[in-house]
Amino acid sequence: MHPHRNYPRQPVGWGALHEAPPPVIAPYVDARPADWLLLAVLRPAWAYRLELALIALLAVAYVWLGGKLGREDADRLIVAAAFVVALLGWTREPLARSLARSHLRRRWGLACRHAELASRNDRVPWVMRCSLTRAGEQLRVRLPAGAQVPDLENASERLAAFLGVREVRVSRDPANARYARVVVLRRDPLADPNPIPWPLANADHCSLWQPIPVGEDEDGNQVTVTLPERNLLDAGEPGAGKSTVVQLLIAAAALDPSVVLTLFDPKLVELAVWQGCAHRLVGPNVDDAIDVLKALIGELDDRYLTLLANRARKVAPGDGLPLHLVVVEELAFYTNGPDRKASAAFSVLLRDFVARGRAAGMVTVTTTQKPSADVVPTYLRDLFGFRWALRCSTPDASDTILGRGWASQGYSAASIDPTARGVGLLLQEGGVPVRLRACYLDDLELADLARRAEHLRGTTSPEVPTLRLLDGTA
Repeated sequence: MHPHRNYPRQPVGWGALHEAPPPVIAPYVDARPADWLLLAVLRPAWAYRLELALIALLAVAYVWLGGKLGREDADRLIVAAAFVVALLGWTREPLARSLARSHLRRRWGLACRHAELASRNDRVPWVMRCSLTRAGEQLRVRLPAGAQVPDLENASERLAAFLGVREVRVSRDPANARYARVVVLRRDPLADPNPIPWPLANADHCSLWQPIPVGEDEDGNQVTVTLPERNLLDAGEPGAGKSTVVQLLIAAAALDPSVVLTLFDPKLVELAVWQGCAHRLVGPNVDDAIDVLKALIGELDDRYLTLLANRARKVAPGDGLPLHLVVVEELAFYTNGPDRKASAAFSVLLRDFVARGRAAGMVTVTTTQKPSADVVPTYLRDLFGFRWALRCSTPDASDTILGRGWASQGYSAASIDPTARGVGLLLQEGGVPVRLRACYLDDLELADLARRAEHLRGTTSPEVPTLRLLDGTA
């Protein structure tokens, strides 16, 4: 018996012509000629089909031009055509992208084999579609029979190591379990130090009923937030960029002259630029904050009586009831202060307002550095449908903002670079957290927006800062 007869033979599937060649082809003595044909000829030819097609096209063109014009003229024409393709962007860039996709497909096939993802009949996850992004590539992958998305997800680190990239992210296609969305990140797309300009920075006015652009995700797509019928909790460690996020939402509301702004600012300076636009502005006084909340709840009750009289379930555009935006900066100051009785009263009132304000067109946005239960009680935190988690110190803190279990699924704000100001995870109702970088408005832009908003509203900023405005009077 031949010494190699007892070696296990590598199974070969005839339907695997789309895959890249395996890293090693064992020289089995008893291999069938058809196996050698598939492994050594057909599979490599299919893997390099684009390059072979270009070479064949070039050879045919050279032969045909040589017969028509002569060899020397054909040489000159081929060289000139190559220079044209290389110099013109509309020919060079599509060709370069196509060659990059072809190379990635081959590397992907080899990476899957090294990660032991090949099935029993030697099939690996097949890249059906490949699109280039600013941070890498995005793939639509079809799994072979018998495989499942968790297998591919568990091998993501090995795939990333073989491909030599920063990270490989795998998610299941919600419509079909046989397909997966794979994101190959070669660099952090949100690490650009240049700020992202706000698209509405030069707008004359806007409507809070419309989506508000707040930043860009890792694919360079614009991320928007629609506030009506929603409440938003914005949390993260000091310096993570919470105020940057809140300023965008306030600016959009201020540019809508029909929106009523109520601002709680214990620092006095964070939201001072909007004091000329605010209907109510509360400073570091919990008793005043409780009075303002009671007034808002009274208005909330009146709204529900109006809806009842009109047999309506919620406030809608054009019904004559303006939207309210209530912003609470540093929620811990009001809910976890030294006066426990006043803090508890504020928390109860805020819970009632947040719970019932959605349908009445009264939106609440809060920020906090520490979203623990003693600062944001669970009965209050669960009412916020939108969660924006900026940089956190621990995965547990990230889960406290986004909800339990997201950190274990790879969505943790603790992994954000501390120097990446404004980068965070936004969780909107019914979705998964989206990693994004918020737009940025500097102090001059905020002042200009505030002046325009005051002009729209027909108000002027008071010469002396006012800590509390009720019904338009100091």
